[in-house]
Amino acid sequence: MSKVIAGITTSVDGYVAGPDDGPGKGLGVGGEPLHNWVFGGSWTYDAEPTGEATGEDQAWLEQAMAGLGAVVGGRWTYEAADHWGEENPWGKPFFIVTHRPDEQPAGESFTFVDGVAEAIAQARQAAGDQDVHVMGGADVIRQALAAGLVDELTIIVAPVVLGGGKRLFEGFTQSIDLRHLGVRQSPHATFIDYEVVRS
Repeated sequence: MSKVIAGITTSVDGYVAGPDDGPGKGLGVGGEPLHNWVFGGSWTYDAEPTGEATGEDQAWLEQAMAGLGAVVGGRWTYEAADHWGEENPWGKPFFIVTHRPDEQPAGESFTFVDGVAEAIAQARQAAGDQDVHVMGGADVIRQALAAGLVDELTIIVAPVVLGGGKRLFEGFTQSIDLRHLGVRQSPHATFIDYEVVRS
């Protein structure tokens, strides 16, 4: 049976991006270390990353990709990533949550959807018996958790303290019980997988 899995990288102090995130600085000022695990080490906005995940980082990524059927992301993430150059980076149906679905670009790379619940519903249909990955940003993950739409949550903790930016659980007031599923660790990140316990 397919699952909805939310996953995002945070700093040790809970930030998913540094200050002033946007096109050209998708993870905010000083936020590059959040994705060192993706590129196999340090990288900067000033040069196109050339590395790739290795070891436990690669193992987690391969496991996640093996069951992936569709992806849900937020409009700000889409904008901050500069639309991924107008190319779907996942190669799977990609649903963008936005209040302005009429602004969907031409082509089939992205589907703009009004609302988290509707985006996840469409993603589940597109994914069939495979999983839906809710990639963020933070607001989309908070909304999905609050609506009871997430089956599993992965918090990837990068070994960095950012001191400012966007917090994953900023303003979140709902209590949610989690069951620990597993953990992986590398020099660049600690991957903590949880099941969301239904009340």
